[in-house]
Amino acid sequence: MAPGSIPDRYSRQVLFGGLGAEGQQALMKARVAVVGCGGLGSLQAMLLVRAGVGAVRLIDRDFVEESNLQRQLLYTEDDARTMQPKAIAAARALRLVNSKVEIEGLVDDLNHGSAARLLGGVDLILDATDNFDARYLLNDYAVKTGTPWVYGACVSSYGVTFTILPGETACLRCLFADAPPPGFTPTCDTTGVLGPIVGIVASLQAAEALKLAAGRRAALSHKITMFDVWENSYDEVPLPDADPQCPCCGQRRFDYLDGREGSQAWLLCGRDAVQVRGPAGTTLDLDALAARLTPLGVIKRNRFLLRADIDSWHLTVFADGRAIIGGTADPAVAKSVYARYIGG
Repeated sequence: MAPGSIPDRYSRQVLFGGLGAEGQQALMKARVAVVGCGGLGSLQAMLLVRAGVGAVRLIDRDFVEESNLQRQLLYTEDDARTMQPKAIAAARALRLVNSKVEIEGLVDDLNHGSAARLLGGVDLILDATDNFDARYLLNDYAVKTGTPWVYGACVSSYGVTFTILPGETACLRCLFADAPPPGFTPTCDTTGVLGPIVGIVASLQAAEALKLAAGRRAALSHKITMFDVWENSYDEVPLPDADPQCPCCGQRRFDYLDGREGSQAWLLCGRDAVQVRGPAGTTLDLDALAARLTPLGVIKRNRFLLRADIDSWHLTVFADGRAIIGGTADPAVAKSVYARYIGG
């Protein structure tokens, strides 16, 4: 392929007047981070890779389970059976889709200590997270660095998305100064989630990402878009102007990025489980941990993680000190189980 030429695989996309050859060339140079490789992230990443975005960085802390397969389109039953990390399984699948795209799969937890490393060097960020702490952290990083990001969330049959342009639009904390308290909002655990609403929200997010990556900002939505696929409702409201009193974009206070706000443990969407983050700088010897826990229960191991079923607890432990404690929705209980079996 000659320098500057466009592969034929993108020909139908180039024919679209809103994009054209110039827009496709810009796409092929863009770098995008997808934070979370669950329902939203799976489809976002697939659409970006098929569209020819130059580099896609996949960031996810979790592994594939059978219950994911209903809506997380990149994964197989074998991925669930072998407990593949989502970022690894997703990257492997996507490389088979488009070998010309640079794809990174990072099995990592986005937190205030890792944000700069995980998000640095990208042109825009797609939100596919499942908790408010992560979204406020994304917002802090985006505002501080001037990086556009696209919010997305869905539960049950309802979804919402909007695009945040630091310095131009309201940021997340302009809209919601503080995260709702635990238990205040519905989750996939309490109300479930339908695959079609995941697809709608992820597709809208990916469309906004393509506009940004192609340099077509005039086409961006400046609205908060809401759908309910079961109730057949659709609504949108204008995204307000930035609030000068906003603690983040107005006062330039980055509470989540600086570690002043945010939890060390949080409930995972769609799971009776809590993720617990170990002390900063933790590195675990999973082989040694497996030997220590083997007398207590059933241990499974692959090169990425350790799974231990002990009494009524289901522990999934990563080498960076993170653990997913299954069998409870209470962060305090999860922390106690973590300390008991993994360490303080």
